[in-house]
Parts: sequence; structure tokens; C-alpha cells
Amino acid sequence: MKVSESDLRLEDGRTLHVYDTGGDGPVVLWHHGTPNTGAPPAPLFAAAEALGVRWISYDRPGYGGSSPLPDRTVASAAADVRAVTDALGVGRFTVLGHSGGGPHALACAALLGDRVLGAATVAGLAPYDAEGLDWYAGMVPSSAASLRAAAEGRAAKEAYEAGATYDPDMFTDADHEALASTWSWFDEVVGPALEGGPDAPITDDLAYVAPWGFDPATIAAPLLLVHGEEDRIAPAAHSRWLAERCPTAELRLRPGAGHISVLEAGAEALEWLAARKG
Repeated sequence: MKVSESDLRLEDGRTLHVYDTGGDGPVVLWHHGTPNTGAPPAPLFAAAEALGVRWISYDRPGYGGSSPLPDRTVASAAADVRAVTDALGVGRFTVLGHSGGGPHALACAALLGDRVLGAATVAGLAPYDAEGLDWYAGMVPSSAASLRAAAEGRAAKEAYEAGATYDPDMFTDADHEALASTWSWFDEVVGPALEGGPDAPITDDLAYVAPWGFDPATIAAPLLLVHGEEDRIAPAAHSRWLAERCPTAELRLRPGAGHISVLEAGAEALEWLAARKG
């Protein structure tokens, strides 16, 4: 699929860097994880072409070609998505988010009304204030420590990141296999996401552990929650919690899958989204 890129100037003076594969098929708006840029997921292009899907996505504020938005919340994504889809002449669409993109997809489903025909998250997070959920349980220690630092505020998070190193244990063997093969695509979106420094991923993590600005239980559109049961970064309990509280949710757990290997179910999620009709 050919991806066109453009810069959208917003009314507040910010710029969003936008990606679009074009076409007149069902629109899926991709929400990227942390730390990634917003290019739509190339490993799912074959499935998208078979379904006639048009990908739209953008670099979240502070990543890639998008201007920073200090103190942004998860809910902030809804206004940015409204601006992107309005500029592209797209009325109704579905949203798909992986990892940290999951909460942002939920924000759109909760806050953009019937413009969102359906939402799917893969390996997403639950709200930090989720009642009855041990939010850190099941996380690899490095991931838990990173998010605990964020919960202490920006200064603590910045200090933590200054000394943080890559922890391969955050990924399962299946994840490492996926990263070495089909999902080596992440090399194309992680490196560029970090070229601008740590501020954007720090701001992401601060948003995840702050009030999101909406209640996922208010989502009226069909919602698909896909999660690997062996996920060490965002444990499957997060999607279980959401499934119990979101009336329209369908939960699909993947035995043996981790945070990346669960994306082998991406084509399945894409097919589910493409079937949502206005």
C-alpha cells in the first residue's frame, strides 16, 4: 500500500503529521504505541488490501512531525482525530490501537459519538484509577518501575528515564521471534520516535497514569479487546477489567501470546473492524 504523508495545521497553531493510504473503503484510524511514530502497520497491509481498508494515522503530539502538546491527556486524542478526519473529509470510521495506542482509541470511541463505528485495542491498558484492578500486577519489574516513576510526576519520570536501559525481559520468547520476523517493522517506527528525545514517551506515560478524561464504560460503539495472556508490559488483566465494565465489549484472549506476538491477531481485528457498518 502506498502511504501519503502531510502536515495538518491546527487552529491552536500546532502541526499534526498525518498518514493516509487513500481509497474509498472502510477507514481504520491507527493509534500507535509508546514509543512509536504513527505510520500505519505495514505487516497488516496485505490484510487491509484484501478488505479494501483505508488506513489513516498520525504522529501523536511530540512524536515525529507533530508538535508537542504539554500536559496532554489521553482524552486529547479525540480532538486531534476529529481535526484529522475533518481535514480528510472522513465522516465515520473505526479505530485500532496497540499498546499505548489502546487508551487513545478508547478515547475516540467514548468522545466522538457515532462518528466511531467500532473500536479495537490490542494489548491495551486500563485506566490507572481502575477500581478493583491491581494495575501493576503481572508487569515485568522494569515496566512497573517506569510507570511508577511517571505516577510520581514529570521530574521523577525524567530522572528515571535518564538512567533507564533496554530490558529484553519485557518481551516473551514469542515476542522476540515476532520482532525478528514479521514485526521487525517496529524498527522503522521506534528509532524515529526517539530521535526527538524522551519528552514524547514521557508525556505518554504521564497521561496513562493520570485521569484519562473520560469513562470507558460510556463507549456505545462495538468494542473488541484483544490481549495476549503472557503479556509482561500491559497484563491481560487490563483488558479483562475493561471487558467487565464496557457493555459493548468483546474480549479475545490469545494463549501464549505476549505484547508483540499478540499482533499476529491483527488481521483478525482488522476484519472485525471492517465489518462495522454505518
